[in-house]
Amino acid sequence: MYFRNIKNKIFLAPMEEVNDIVFRILCKKSGAGLTWTPLTNPLTKQRQFLEDKPILQLFGGKELCEFSRRHIKNSPFRTLRKGASGKPAGFPICTNTKGIKEFMKKYDKKVSGWDFNLGCPATTARKHGFGSYLTDLKAIEKILKTMRENTKKFLCVKIRKSSLAFDILKIAEKYCNAICIHPRTRKQGYSGEPDIKFAEKFKAKSKIPVIYSGDVNETNYKELLKKFDAVMVGRKAIGNPNIFAKLTNKKLKQITFQDYLALLRKKKYALPFRQIKFQAMQFTKGKRNSRKIRDKLSKIKTFEELKNYLKIKLQ
Repeated sequence: MYFRNIKNKIFLAPMEEVNDIVFRILCKKSGAGLTWTPLTNPLTKQRQFLEDKPILQLFGGKELCEFSRRHIKNSPFRTLRKGASGKPAGFPICTNTKGIKEFMKKYDKKVSGWDFNLGCPATTARKHGFGSYLTDLKAIEKILKTMRENTKKFLCVKIRKSSLAFDILKIAEKYCNAICIHPRTRKQGYSGEPDIKFAEKFKAKSKIPVIYSGDVNETNYKELLKKFDAVMVGRKAIGNPNIFAKLTNKKLKQITFQDYLALLRKKKYALPFRQIKFQAMQFTKGKRNSRKIRDKLSKIKTFEELKNYLKIKLQ
């Protein structure tokens, strides 16, 4: 199976906002075995930057959601759809299999594999029935079956601790090469302690490789790799791609935000300024007077101003 060919079993977990193309490339350079994209709508018309050959993560829920103009503008799940008035009317979300075949055909050669998200606990997911709020087992199976029919590459599904976890596992065993478990409940979100015992029980029942996600760090990753087939690093990687070099014992010059900017300019990725500023703020972690730096960054409004300020503060 494809999973057995992956030598480095330390992966970058999927994270909204964080996992833009530049950040993913830096994590891959630092030593991440695989990188995940953020949640991606298979009906989106937005360009996908996939030079890092990531696992492209899809999400699904209700067929059509009506949003306020503000929500459409700011949502990471948006597609640019307008109503008769010319104002944003809403966006279609993958409901059963709509758009999946066409989307996968378009991008299959550019990715290392695919993932379907059943773990997102966000308010938007609750409101519109995707991520951990998609609980219709028949719909889940139909989606995974369609995904399997449209790729020969690695296919995974990401879930949380829930009463449906073992039912979803049975479905995943029919179609997927692996399953990822985050052993926190939907209600917990990202707070509290992950239930390692539940994850171990889940692993014992699984006939396919199990990827563990949930507070993976420098102190516990070796032990987790003894219990699971791979691990995902999430929050510990935010603003710190260097964690992968530490975990994989890779000798590499420290990656800084200057490296992020240099790669952005070299590849000419069309990322919005707010995204670049967001990453700049994350890279301040561990820096002296980081709170003051972030306060200043929050008030910066142009790329040149940002670049000039960071030459002083983050070099």
